[in-house]
This record gives sequence, structure tokens and C-alpha cells, in this order.
Amino acid sequence: MPRPVHFEIHATDPERAITFYTAVFEWSFERSGTEPYWLITTGEGPGINGGLAKREGPMPDPDASVNAFPLTMEVDDLDLLTREVELAGGRVVVAKRPIPEVGWITYCRDPEGNLFGMLQLDPGAE
Repeated sequence: MPRPVHFEIHATDPERAITFYTAVFEWSFERSGTEPYWLITTGEGPGINGGLAKREGPMPDPDASVNAFPLTMEVDDLDLLTREVELAGGRVVVAKRPIPEVGWITYCRDPEGNLFGMLQLDPGAE
């Protein structure tokens, strides 16, 4: 059964977001790779860690009722689950792409418009 393993925050100004989450929650951030991406450590014990990415596209309407950062589920077969998403009425919004030395990721929306990610681990991904 796929379980949440990662969350992601998208930010127009990553440094401002890092300052905010460090001050409020005492999370730590570590730059990862050559892309503008930071790994987030939220603490010790139960819970999940995440990442912070440079936003691709315009900033969401700050007055909208809910804007969220995507939760990512680890899956065994990304291609199969992507087809399942589409058959169940969802849609792919970011096509499958590699995260070098980690795996493959895609982002989808459920029929209600909620964004989520799916990650298939594959250390050979390039």
C-alpha cells in the first residue's frame, strides 16, 4: 500500500521560505544537487522529511481557500500507478522525470484538483 514518504514546498523566493520554516518550525535545509532544490529535515522520530523547490510558474492566488504543498507517495511501479490515476479520473500535471540517483517522480491532480506526487525509487535514474 503506497504511503506518504515526502512532502515538497514550492517557493518563488526559496531563501525567504527557508528563513520562514527555519524560524517557525526549526527545520533544517541542505542544498541538493545542481538544481535549486533543498532537502528539509523536520526533526527526529516519527514523521516525514521533505524538499523545497524553486516554483515553476506563477505564484498561487494567496486569497484562495487552500493552497498546499504536494505530498509524495512511494510506489513500486510509477507507470502502472500513473495509468491508475488517469483511469480513476485524475490527471498527470508533471510528466515522469528522473531525480538522479534517487528515482522517478511524477505529479498528478486528483479529480478534486488536489496535487500529489508519486516516487519510484531507482538509484540508477539519470
